[in-house]
Amino acid sequence: MNKTNESQTEATVVAFKKALTETTRTLAGDGDLDIKFTAEKPGIVDDTVRLPHVGIRATIDDFKLIRGLADSFGFKRKWHNAETYRHYLPSGEQAQEIYDKMETARCDAVGTRKMPGAATNIDTKIAHDADTKGYGNVYETSSSNLSDALGYLVLQLATGRQLPPSAERVLQRHRSDIERTFEGELTTFCEALEDQAHFAELTRQLIGHLGFADQLGDDPDLSSSEDGDDDDTSPDDHEPENEGQEEGEQGDEEPSFPDGHDEDMSAGEHRLVDGDPDNAEDIDHAEMSGEDFPDQKPVTYSEADPNYKIFTSEFDEEVGAEELAELPELERLRSNLDQQLEPFKGAVSRLANKLQRRLMAQQNRLWEFDKDEGILDAGRLARIVATPTTPLSFKIEKQTEFRDTVVTLLLDNSGSMRGRPISIAAISADILARTLERCQVKVEILGFTTRAWKGGQCREKWTVEGRMPNPPGRLNDLRHIIYKGADSPWRRSRIHLGLMMKEGLLKENIDGEALEWAYRRLSRREEARKILMVISDGAPVDDSTLSTNAPNVLEQHLRKVIAMINLRKNVELTAIGIGHDVTGYYQRAVTIADVEQLAGAMTEELASLFETGKRMR
Repeated sequence: MNKTNESQTEATVVAFKKALTETTRTLAGDGDLDIKFTAEKPGIVDDTVRLPHVGIRATIDDFKLIRGLADSFGFKRKWHNAETYRHYLPSGEQAQEIYDKMETARCDAVGTRKMPGAATNIDTKIAHDADTKGYGNVYETSSSNLSDALGYLVLQLATGRQLPPSAERVLQRHRSDIERTFEGELTTFCEALEDQAHFAELTRQLIGHLGFADQLGDDPDLSSSEDGDDDDTSPDDHEPENEGQEEGEQGDEEPSFPDGHDEDMSAGEHRLVDGDPDNAEDIDHAEMSGEDFPDQKPVTYSEADPNYKIFTSEFDEEVGAEELAELPELERLRSNLDQQLEPFKGAVSRLANKLQRRLMAQQNRLWEFDKDEGILDAGRLARIVATPTTPLSFKIEKQTEFRDTVVTLLLDNSGSMRGRPISIAAISADILARTLERCQVKVEILGFTTRAWKGGQCREKWTVEGRMPNPPGRLNDLRHIIYKGADSPWRRSRIHLGLMMKEGLLKENIDGEALEWAYRRLSRREEARKILMVISDGAPVDDSTLSTNAPNVLEQHLRKVIAMINLRKNVELTAIGIGHDVTGYYQRAVTIADVEQLAGAMTEELASLFETGKRMR
């Protein structure tokens, strides 16, 4: 019977996927558009729309949300022009976010106007976005939610529909300021919905009135006309420059999804590590020629330290482990890892079982008495015997809700970890992930290193461009690796950890940016409790960066990132130093002398964190 029901559910899921695929292609006006249902972040990358995975346990609300995301992506594919988007894209981070949200709202509004049946789906998407970000409890205005409020305003004005309560709440907090600061009529945005270029010009005007004029950069239309003059006078000289600029605008595609599912992805919004926008070349040029742009604010690459500089993030990458090695190689590497760790598996497994017992012990069970149905309460039978007219009393076993938790393990993948340290780190993370999964705790496993020794392509570009500016800031190509996503089951990700054994993978370590990257990913999660554990064997070291900047630039940035995380208190941070004292950096840290102690230290630290949380509650 269960198998029949499950088969019916699977058939329903298959039918839903098929119908949604065809619908999305129709909305996008592209019959060849590739629709994938995956555990990766939703978004549009090239000719592929990535939607959340649909399993047999999906609820009606899950289906509604996926329909809303699919409609939004379809509309964006249909009504969004990436070239126009890039042409008017501001240079500053806050201005870019406003511009991006307004453009997404424009596409949703155009699509909803032309296809009113999609309005409910878009409302579902907006409600989920606003609820996830906690806008239902907003009591004051903030620049962090201004961009969302502007997007909601465009949708409301264009469609005339009432917004979901949480979205309406954050909009009302900003509405008077928006109407007071914008000199033009807000209804002009509605008149320009189907003209992306005109809408972008109005958006840039609005951004300037809101106090972000210094983040707009050069006037794109003025720059275009100047470029056209140059083309007339010296077409041969100008053409190669344009070609190089287009190559720089392509970049590696890595969608950014603040606060969970972000639907604001497009070909013009592909991001590199640390959120560097597509016009990375323009930003780098502005940095190198700061004297030529005295009125522009420098681009901020770090929330923790606005003064932290990088030369370029053009060559940085955030990749899944499966992208760095073929399946046969991953299988071979995993087999080698298992063979090396065979002597330690017994001890590590015992520690994992101990951790599981300690965690499961916190899931105390309670009884609710005097119920009309349930298990007969034997303790009150005597009362019934003494007084037969007394009704039977039942009790129900109630399991207390184990606090919703997600754990991120951030592993140092530097060259100094080569050999037994990285092997034990990999197997410890593997078994810890399996253990926590049994306890209904989600686990994410990340690694950080660089793509090359001695600076790589980043340093080459700096050298070709005359070694300016000096100091250049971080001068190496980052490589941030996702071994296991928080929503990916352990059985699917186990093989990925073998990648750490790949020859040539482990290089330099730039801890500050890696920690901030892991923190941002963790902050977007919806779980109530978030734990970030860092495993490292030394201070941040990158020869290329340290040879061209102050000798403590990476260490200072790491300290500021740690201070930011501790101050915000939304993530519990702990660290384990392997043969290196990290207590000077982290408030909660353990240092182990021998790598063989790593598994025990990891389990003890996590167990103590959970027990501390229990005592606090």
